[in-house]
Amino acid sequence: MKNTEDTRPRAERRDAAINRQRILGAALKLFEQHGVEHVSMNQIAIEAQIGSGTLYRRYRNKSELCLDLIKDNIDQLFEDIGAYLRRHASDPPRERLRGIIHLFIRFRERKLQLLRGVEQSSPLNGAQSTTPNPVYDTLHQIFVKLFDEMADEHRLEPNSVFRADMLLMALMSDPYVFQRDVRGYSTDMFVEQLGLTFFPER
Repeated sequence: MKNTEDTRPRAERRDAAINRQRILGAALKLFEQHGVEHVSMNQIAIEAQIGSGTLYRRYRNKSELCLDLIKDNIDQLFEDIGAYLRRHASDPPRERLRGIIHLFIRFRERKLQLLRGVEQSSPLNGAQSTTPNPVYDTLHQIFVKLFDEMADEHRLEPNSVFRADMLLMALMSDPYVFQRDVRGYSTDMFVEQLGLTFFPER
């Protein structure tokens, strides 16, 4: 009896791990073929050859699935941001903010489709979801801190949460792609315009 109790949880964890890999592999294949916005959870379940109940037990929505697919990349992004902030600790806050935006845009260019999927759960995108969004939640905290520093620097009344919200909205996929593809802004031009709008020189 003791043996049965010891081995059963390990078997369940193995099954869960196998299902996770099947789901992620199927999702990535479909996303690459059709784009994240054109693939349904039902299509992913069929491609992975699992029941839709199994899929939804693992991922409540497509946003959670996209987040799992780029989790390692997100971890690396924030390691890079942390390293950048340590190296540039003595720089003015607006320059540190500009550098972080550059890092994030380079990340966005590499992971545009999956990041668009992650954004579906963001309240900034109008989502009524309780799914945590570590990309935007963490960026928001960093932006608020830097905007607070700017307000202290110029003895202004801080409106840092609002400014961080608006900046994050400008950095989301649809506004960014519009400025890049329709308005023709390069990365440097885009960051320059964000700076003039959200953290101008005084």
